[in-house]
Amino acid sequence: MIAIQEDVPLAPLTTLQVGGPSRFFAEAASEEDVREAVDLATEKNLPLFVLGGGSNLVVSDRGWPGLVLKIAIAGVTRKNDDGGSSLFEAGAGVEWDHLVADAVASGYAGIECLSGIPGSVGGTPVQNVGAYGQEVSDTVESVRALDLKNLRTVELPREACGFRYRNSIFNTSERGRYIILAVTYRLIQDGAPNLKYGDLEKYFAGSGTTPSLTQTRSAVREIRRSKGMLIVDGDPDCRSAGSFFKNPVLGESQFIELTRRAQKQGLTIPSYPALDAQQKISAAWLVEHSGFAKGYQLGNATISQKHALALINSGRATAKDIVTLKEEIQDAVQEAWGIPLETEPVFVGF
Repeated sequence: MIAIQEDVPLAPLTTLQVGGPSRFFAEAASEEDVREAVDLATEKNLPLFVLGGGSNLVVSDRGWPGLVLKIAIAGVTRKNDDGGSSLFEAGAGVEWDHLVADAVASGYAGIECLSGIPGSVGGTPVQNVGAYGQEVSDTVESVRALDLKNLRTVELPREACGFRYRNSIFNTSERGRYIILAVTYRLIQDGAPNLKYGDLEKYFAGSGTTPSLTQTRSAVREIRRSKGMLIVDGDPDCRSAGSFFKNPVLGESQFIELTRRAQKQGLTIPSYPALDAQQKISAAWLVEHSGFAKGYQLGNATISQKHALALINSGRATAKDIVTLKEEIQDAVQEAWGIPLETEPVFVGF
């Protein structure tokens, strides 16, 4: 029988380290545990929140009034070698960077540029996690999940997940419907690393040789560390939820208007082609050109000294402090550039 705890602090279970307690809390190490917790929440009429690695959350100061279910399903299975690729099925509770490390060490390409991203496997398809030229949707074969509409376990192929930039059905049209139990990724044996992203090109410029998967993983982790985007014990920049804002994707008319505004100030907007005829714009550039330098502080919430998109808990911040800084940034960017900044983290209990 799954153990139920009461009044469990949630802040220590997140990388941002803010927020109040959960009224009830349980940890599920198996699919049976998940079903039992769901049954309990239904029977007691408790709102249910599913917690993964806690790396992409802002928990309210009030906490959560129902049951928080932490997914701790472990295990990685490699199967079905097929023409140079293999399927890696990982439990939703597996630490993401451990899976990446295992894949790279075994010579499998496809997720090496996603090294160093905190959190668990189950969270990766929700936001279609991506970085340095790769997205998990490039490799997801299927997602195993419990469908809360009918309490059946389903296997959703990649096409059914509705992947888009930082989006999927799991955080849009079907938010709250599925509890992810496992994810299967198709990775390429002895594949070449993805080196298309600018930061990686610069890192290896002049090396004269093609880096290995292991070297690429090390480079990604080092670049992330330099930006305060790698969890390192004792680094205050690690008390964050990672990138707090999404890079806006603009249509042609929006991009022309933004360019016009920038030119009036003698500025050039860094951009690169994205989704069809649209343009993806650097949210960090927008933040820094709206009056917010790295290190900007508002109460006990600050912008990282290393990356303009990371909002940092100084050590005494509340969720209200973080939200106040978030809103100040969004308002300023909207006023300066006419662009609404969307947030990446999930807001719990607000």
